[in-house]
Amino acid sequence: MSESAPKHPIAHRFRGFLPVVIDVETGGFNAKTDALLEIAAVLLTMNTEGHIVRQQTLAYHVEPFPGTQLNPESLAVNGIDPYHPFRFAISEHEALQNIFKAVRQSVKAHQCTRAILVGHNAFFDLGFLNAAVARNKIKRCPFHQFSSFDTVSLAGLAYGQTVLSRAATAAGLSWENEQAHSAIYDAERTADLFCKIVNQWQALGGWNVQRPASSEDDSRQARPDSA
Repeated sequence: MSESAPKHPIAHRFRGFLPVVIDVETGGFNAKTDALLEIAAVLLTMNTEGHIVRQQTLAYHVEPFPGTQLNPESLAVNGIDPYHPFRFAISEHEALQNIFKAVRQSVKAHQCTRAILVGHNAFFDLGFLNAAVARNKIKRCPFHQFSSFDTVSLAGLAYGQTVLSRAATAAGLSWENEQAHSAIYDAERTADLFCKIVNQWQALGGWNVQRPASSEDDSRQARPDSA
């Protein structure tokens, strides 16, 4: 593709970042010592109407890494039996590489610079993701290392709710308690919530997806004395 060809609209929407929703289910709260047991990624795109929508979901059951810790209280909440034979779990390395391959392809297809994690309490998901990347010595992670979009903050602003189930309900989205605390369900509900808030903001006139920032705008913002 030539440099003069118009970029995909989503490449202008988030400063060149492509939002990708991540949800993890774990065996505890310590990203360095506790098991990553499930991971789901929802790839997003922008349709011809300028709306952010879900495009593809990837999800994997993950084998506990050697020497992992498993907190019984966490397992009671998510209902995961880490060593059940019918989980058909794969290694952390394989799960991450599968997701990262799809994310890189999506970043390239949307002409973005890199992915940025979207999560509900995003620091938690990003922490476990970064810990798994380091543990498996993966050199190229497509996600921004520390920046993220947190739907807790966005939902608190938009709907006055911070709990995912309550925020989804306030946004007019469906919620099924019996499916909650699985990575794939929580990731897709988080994605729907993120899309709803972003699209609603656009409808209110908060962003013109057809107008990318120009080089003149960038240089003007860079000058401290600019009006």
